[in-house]
This record gives sequence, structure tokens and C-alpha cells, in this order.
Amino acid sequence: MHAMARNKLVNWLLFILLALVWGSSFILMKKSAEDLTGQQIAAIRILSAGVLFLPLAFFHLRHIPGGKLHLVLLSGVMGNLFPAFLFAIAIEQMDSSLAGILNSLTPLFVVVIGILFFRDRLHNRKIAGVIIGFIGLLLLTLSKGSITFERFTPVLMILVATIMYGVNVNIVSHYLKGIEPMKMTSVSLAFVGIPAAVVAWYQNVFSIALNEPQAHYAIGASVLLGLVGTGIATGLFYVLIKRAGGLFASLVTYAIPFVSIMWGLWAREDITLVQVGCLGVILSGVYLANR
Repeated sequence: MHAMARNKLVNWLLFILLALVWGSSFILMKKSAEDLTGQQIAAIRILSAGVLFLPLAFFHLRHIPGGKLHLVLLSGVMGNLFPAFLFAIAIEQMDSSLAGILNSLTPLFVVVIGILFFRDRLHNRKIAGVIIGFIGLLLLTLSKGSITFERFTPVLMILVATIMYGVNVNIVSHYLKGIEPMKMTSVSLAFVGIPAAVVAWYQNVFSIALNEPQAHYAIGASVLLGLVGTGIATGLFYVLIKRAGGLFASLVTYAIPFVSIMWGLWAREDITLVQVGCLGVILSGVYLANR
């Protein structure tokens, strides 16, 4: 096989694997929320990923350039720590499939933040794509009924999380491409594992694990979410950014909502054709902005 064709194949295999892993994350959060709070789920998720990479972090820390260490740590905060809490808390109040659909806004924020703060080129089609994407968001929000504070709060939380994802992708693709993905992943996740451990302690996670057997399934799902959905997937995502660029890597959110919708149908969530249509509008905007 030609080297270029082989590289493309590997990139697409990574793309598909990430879509399956991250698309399944929302249903794991929803199932965990049956016995745990959003803060507990996020704390377990990030702590598990941090523990997984802690041994490697001690080895790799000295290989991170001193002038870029703060960016690696910021990447962990913006790409994992804060979004994990925002998604887990939001998903207590909405269907997992809807959270997956809202996550598809990430590439739009990659474009917007790249233009506003990283001097990326401004094209009319990018502006049009962003506008179309947000029209899809507005229609999706309206499809859930009248916009009240209670309804809009979880949507806003996921919007903030996707903005943070957009910041993180730009940081990694503009400033950190010279750092090996495993080194960046291990150091950033081990770092954010520290505040996650503090939150887990104050949220009585360890006491629940020891004294409440009925919560073991939820804790196991959150640990799986951390080890695979955060730890391994973050490493693969950074590999994909290094191999194919931040834009291609961020487009994995094209596929994520379809995986989350499949899980939502399996869980008998209320998924309407209107919501699927709104997803189509959002993805049309994403395509136009990134074409």
C-alpha cells in the first residue's frame, strides 16, 4: 500500500474509533447519573484518567519544554477537566442523545476561536457556516418547547464546554504540535486528576464506593468513561491532530451525534425527527465552515 494511502487509512481508523468511543460517552454519563450526581461522575472520570497516566507523567514531565508546560496544563483544563463537569451536570437534566447533538457544535467554535484569537483566515463561507450552525442550535432548543431558564441552563453548559473544546483544539494545533501526543496526554491528565481527586473527596465518592453496593455499576461506568473516553481517547485525539491537523480531528464531531442517537434509541429516549433535522442543519453549517 502506498505510504500516503496508508496514512489516510490510519487517520480514518482513528477518526472512526474516536467517534465510537466519544459517541458512547453520553449514554455512560446518563446511566451513571441514575445513582451519582454530575459532579461525582466527572470527578471519577477525570480522576480515573489521571491515575491511568500518572506513572507516565513522572517520566514525561521533564520532556515538556518549560515554555510550553503551562499550555499543556491549560489544554488539560480546557479540553478535559471543565468540560467533563459541564457535560456530566448538564446531562442530569437532558437526554444523552441531545447532549451528543449539541456536542457537534465543537468544529464551529474551533473556526470562530481560530479567527478571533489565532488569526486564522476569515472567509465568507466560514461566517455563513457558523450562522447556519447556530440557526440549527436555536431550532433544536426551540424544539424542546418554550425557552425557560431551567431548559436553557443545561444547553448553555454544553455550549460553554464546546467553546472550551474549541479553545483546546486551537491551542494544541497552533502551539503544541511539536510535542509527542503521549507526553502531552499523560502530563495534562495527571495534572487535572489532582483537582478531580479533591472534588471526589468532598463529594464522598470514596465513601459511596465502599458503603453503597447499588452504586457500583454507576461508579464502574464512570471509571470506564475516564479510562477509555477520556484517557485513551484524548491520547488518540492528540495523535490525530498531529497526523491530520486540528480541523480534521475536530470533525470527528460529525459522527459522534449519530452514535449517541443510536444509543439514545436503544435507551428509549425521546428522539424526534425535528431534532434529527436540526442536527442536519448544524452539520450543514459545520461542513460549510470547514469545507
